[in-house]
Amino acid sequence: MSPSTEQRPPLAEFWDNLRAAPRRILDTAFRGGSPSTDRTRSTFVFGNVFLHLHSARVHRWTLRWTATAGLGIATTAAFLITLVTGVLLMFYYKPYPDVAYQSIKDIHFVVPTGRFMRNIHRWAANVMVVTVILHMARAFYTAAYRKPREFNWVIGMGLLAVTLGLSFTGYLLPWDQLAYWAITIGANIAQSPREVTDALEITEWFDPGGFQRALLLGSEVVGEEALIRFYLLHVMILPLVLVGLMSIHFWRIRKDGGLARPVDADQRLEPEPGVYPVFTQAPEKTYQLAAVVEGRTPAVGRGPENTVPSMPHLFYAELGVLMLTTLICVALSIVSDAPLKELANPSVPENPAKAPWYFLGLQELVAFSAFMGGIGIPTIVLAGLGLIPYLDRESEGTGLWFGGPGGWPLVKRALVVGFGASILVEAFVIRYGWIREWFPSVGQLVVTVLNPGTLLTLIYGAYSVWLVKRYRSTRAGALGLFTCFLCGFLVLTVVGTYFRGPNWDFYWSPSQWPRH
Repeated sequence: MSPSTEQRPPLAEFWDNLRAAPRRILDTAFRGGSPSTDRTRSTFVFGNVFLHLHSARVHRWTLRWTATAGLGIATTAAFLITLVTGVLLMFYYKPYPDVAYQSIKDIHFVVPTGRFMRNIHRWAANVMVVTVILHMARAFYTAAYRKPREFNWVIGMGLLAVTLGLSFTGYLLPWDQLAYWAITIGANIAQSPREVTDALEITEWFDPGGFQRALLLGSEVVGEEALIRFYLLHVMILPLVLVGLMSIHFWRIRKDGGLARPVDADQRLEPEPGVYPVFTQAPEKTYQLAAVVEGRTPAVGRGPENTVPSMPHLFYAELGVLMLTTLICVALSIVSDAPLKELANPSVPENPAKAPWYFLGLQELVAFSAFMGGIGIPTIVLAGLGLIPYLDRESEGTGLWFGGPGGWPLVKRALVVGFGASILVEAFVIRYGWIREWFPSVGQLVVTVLNPGTLLTLIYGAYSVWLVKRYRSTRAGALGLFTCFLCGFLVLTVVGTYFRGPNWDFYWSPSQWPRH
């Protein structure tokens, strides 16, 4: 037997296999090898559990920073950061009223890097709320809700609601004074239909407010049942719902033909040297008769011109946004600690007791009418937003910022109306009060129907109807109405955050608050 055919010693073969193991692991994990051609790049996307929701190719228009600002990816990145840090915090948190506060103190002061993780968790949650609102505004202002993306807009609204729910349910978990009384305000808002049923004297037979409060808290008070309920919602139920909605949202983007872009996007783009060509040398692709089809799907009639492989172009852009979002959360966590006040005490109410910042606009309205401010007006706004894709059947300006009749000049005027009306109404109410102060014996139904929130809503609605008539366009009215409500939300949130003090009175500065 020749030396070449002799069997190698088993030990030497074992060491050779051990040295080759890292490379073999990579080869088995990424079976297509290094993606260097159109075919292997497509295979990489199709065969990856995380990337398969992407299309194999992406249009260059959607990779422009000005097209999306990366807000959808930033929202996803903030959720992932919140998820990871939340899991780490779960190792030390105890969801029982008698030990919850102490476990948060241990995380904050004893657990190594515990304060830093809690800070990142809090800031990532706030970043997520901000980016999901901005992402929704971006989709609206670029008319990305139009056919065939109508239902995906509704899914996006669901994502906004679940995101707010996640932040709200997490607010109670520290079990400090800030958390306890913020959730008490939320429970009172849930119970606000009693404002109407009590006035009609039907609460004994029909009490939706009491049902909503009991459903939220599990009892009549904020206690052990509420904490366990909020904990389960925060760490299990709502994250699963959010992941499901996000999966559907991403899948619908792909099935609806990618992100919205103008019909003349190819003409608007300038040639960019160094970008992958449409058809690479290996493999070459040609059109065949089978490619000439008819149908109504977004892909029909669109070729691969001005597209690039999702891997690496889109993948690198997403990684860049992920790193930027992480940097922002870490930087904020270094300069600002998550708040932790005294242990929750039901007999010592906070004054002022304030909801989370994203609900302070509602709390400002609730100060005049709990039902209209907490349920009535938000329901009207959400219903209007959900109907926008089905009322706006136009096509002009799709994929363009402020596209449609009126465009940016209309939005600028709507900003003036939105900010002006909200500031004037707030200034009037702060200076002169409202119906209850003028007529103390007036009926509750009058106060419910006629309050600053409904007045502001009527002003915005009337302005929107005027825009529809002036421009003969539903899109013009929607642009004005959406802009006005954004302005009102900002003004009310700022007033509730910075200018409301004890007893919800107006103060220019906390230094003017009465001292005890």
